[in-house]
Amino acid sequence: GLNYAKIAEESKRIGELQFDSKRKRMSTANLVRGSLVLYTKGAPDILLNLCSHVYLNGKIAPLTSLQKKKILEANEKFGSKALRVLGFAYKPLSKGQKIDESVEKGLIFVGLQAMIDPPRPEVKGAITLCRKAGIKVVMITGDHRTTAQSIAKELGLEGNTLTGEELDKLSDDALQKVAAETVVYARVSPEHKLRIISALKKANHITAMTGDGVNDAPALKKADIGIAMGITGTDVAREASKMVLTDDNFVSITNAIEEGRGIYDNIKKFVYFMLSSNMAEVLIIFIAALVGMPLPMVAIQLLWINLVTDGLPALALGIEPISKEVMTRKPRNPTEGILTKPLITRILITAATIASGSLLLYYFELVEHGWHFGGDISSEGYTAAITITFTALVMFELFNALAAKSESKTIFSRELFNNKSLLLALLSSLLLQLAVIYLPVNKIFHTSPLHPVDLALIIGVASSLILVDTAYKLVKGWMEKRAEKAQPGQ
Repeated sequence: GLNYAKIAEESKRIGELQFDSKRKRMSTANLVRGSLVLYTKGAPDILLNLCSHVYLNGKIAPLTSLQKKKILEANEKFGSKALRVLGFAYKPLSKGQKIDESVEKGLIFVGLQAMIDPPRPEVKGAITLCRKAGIKVVMITGDHRTTAQSIAKELGLEGNTLTGEELDKLSDDALQKVAAETVVYARVSPEHKLRIISALKKANHITAMTGDGVNDAPALKKADIGIAMGITGTDVAREASKMVLTDDNFVSITNAIEEGRGIYDNIKKFVYFMLSSNMAEVLIIFIAALVGMPLPMVAIQLLWINLVTDGLPALALGIEPISKEVMTRKPRNPTEGILTKPLITRILITAATIASGSLLLYYFELVEHGWHFGGDISSEGYTAAITITFTALVMFELFNALAAKSESKTIFSRELFNNKSLLLALLSSLLLQLAVIYLPVNKIFHTSPLHPVDLALIIGVASSLILVDTAYKLVKGWMEKRAEKAQPGQ
């Protein structure tokens, strides 16, 4: 039944001591029916230290140590229920008295107010997802220790709790050791955030920190990724950050991590596909020239492969849907490049498989048309032979695009058909290849129509790439599991 507008009119505010993270309280001076009164609200444990009296049963009485203990117990009880608690006090002032921090003494304690500020329902799931992804979530709050611990428990955050007061007593080296085991920081100030970030970075952690206030700017700047709140954040916080949450939702951070990992994976898929395919082309030409075989392809065929049959699948791999496994693996080493040793090994194995398969088909086709080392071959026989090589290389690369979908999963996984763009690109490349073989444009591409038996043989040989790639992934997975068992503490 209270009317705020009426109360504000009857109790005109003439002064204010603003809230900040150091003071953890706010005071206003108001003229109430001709008398000047100071009203203060803030953290109960801080406020009680400024009170000398208590308003009890309609009377003002001295604040005893027993009453103070009961108030703090009530504060703890509220905090254990994940409630945020404010303490309230007041004090009559003399007219004309200067309003500064010096008047916030000898206050009369009125009572406590407990509020529920529950985390969003989806946050607990996001934190669990972070844990699976090898990301440690730390809660830094100005709330009371008990409240912070209760909220952390509700969210599934388990570990040590450190208060700002305890943090002040630690040296930087000691904090660096403690930070590794701490998941909740309570009653902290923005300056503490900066120390926490510095300690984690010294321990070689990649840190991302959220913030919204002006005082958060140094810590946001210090973190590897400062994340400002887009709705409640200040302009200073946003300018100091590398990322802004437009919805102020923690889940958006995990979504961004998932998206980033997916983009990085797609870059690796693209790089693997293009390098393995192009290396195979180079090997085919180089080995053929080295052993004295006629050139296995002409320039226009190589150009066709690079621009059309390679290009379409490569672009489709760049928009590959994000795999479900990206948030179940540990973060990669930040110093690690895209071309890792396993990826280079896989590229070499793939290129060697494509080159050897294509050259074998080319060699047997040459022999079938009467060619021998040091000898000549008819124009018709040569056209048939390079058509075989040309088509084999295209088919190998179409199978390679399917293999490139995952660095660990085989082609037989459920995710085979989840990229419609890739399937469309593969079908388009196949139809275009058949067109340059069987349609009149084959004269431009120096090709001749293939017998269905030859086409079936080419597909059969090219599909061997899937078997080789599957064997590589299985062996690689087995070796990684064996390495993890050998280092249980990692």
